[in-house]
Amino acid sequence: MDAPDCEAAAEPPAPACSCVAAWWDMVRRNLRHTVPSCREEDAKGKDRCWYEAALRDGNPIIVYLHGSAEHRAAPHRIKLAKVLSDGGFHVLSVDYRGFGDSTGTPTEAGLTMDAICVYEWTKARSGSTPVCLWGHSLGTGVATNTARALEEKGCPVDAIVLEAPFTNMWVASINYPLLKICQKFPRCLRTLMDALKEEKIVFASDENVKFLSSPLLILHGEDDRTVPLEYGKQLYEIARNAYRNKERVKMVIFPPGFHHNLLCESPLFLRSVRDFLSQQWA
Repeated sequence: MDAPDCEAAAEPPAPACSCVAAWWDMVRRNLRHTVPSCREEDAKGKDRCWYEAALRDGNPIIVYLHGSAEHRAAPHRIKLAKVLSDGGFHVLSVDYRGFGDSTGTPTEAGLTMDAICVYEWTKARSGSTPVCLWGHSLGTGVATNTARALEEKGCPVDAIVLEAPFTNMWVASINYPLLKICQKFPRCLRTLMDALKEEKIVFASDENVKFLSSPLLILHGEDDRTVPLEYGKQLYEIARNAYRNKERVKMVIFPPGFHHNLLCESPLFLRSVRDFLSQQWA
């Protein structure tokens, strides 16, 4: 384990409900906590309790929800966490059920439940420190599901960042580069749509953002071929039209060169995130 990283802090016994107990175990085993780089020396050799207490140190916190490939320790995700750490953020990354070394089978409802629990777990330990919900690619759908569910509970999230978002899974799937061939064959397209319906996979960010009030930042690259820029633009327009306070919605478009996974390498990246969150949390 690297010095600035730690698994989730030790917890009291989990609630009796089996599904909650299973999640509680997942968080204790799988939560990766990267502290702000300014605290790396302090973190060396510390135990789990120290890391949990560190969430109250006033440095903003990001709960990171990754995309559909690999796991929380994929190289581009480690790179993102390092950039955000250098920018003064705590970064909490967890693998959903069925990803990495988490047990279980991934479903839309299950991934959303995992994200809600991680966010609530973090808020319960962060004191007055703000917590930002950050989703990338598939994780943007999980993030908007989570934000909407918490909004409906009367607990809107402190802020949301959507990196390379899509409008909904149906649109994203039929336009995914490897699946575009389905558009040419009606039977193939119906099979794909039937499969999404059967598995109840929607991730309807284009509907979810209509019910949000939290500060919302959308980040997208011009040369993203996995989730084309047009989807990020569409989602931004939907959100901006729906929000009463238009200043709470912003989109930053990155020039070519950073594709789908490497926006964090842009000099514009960290400044855009910090400026937006600082303004919203002032």
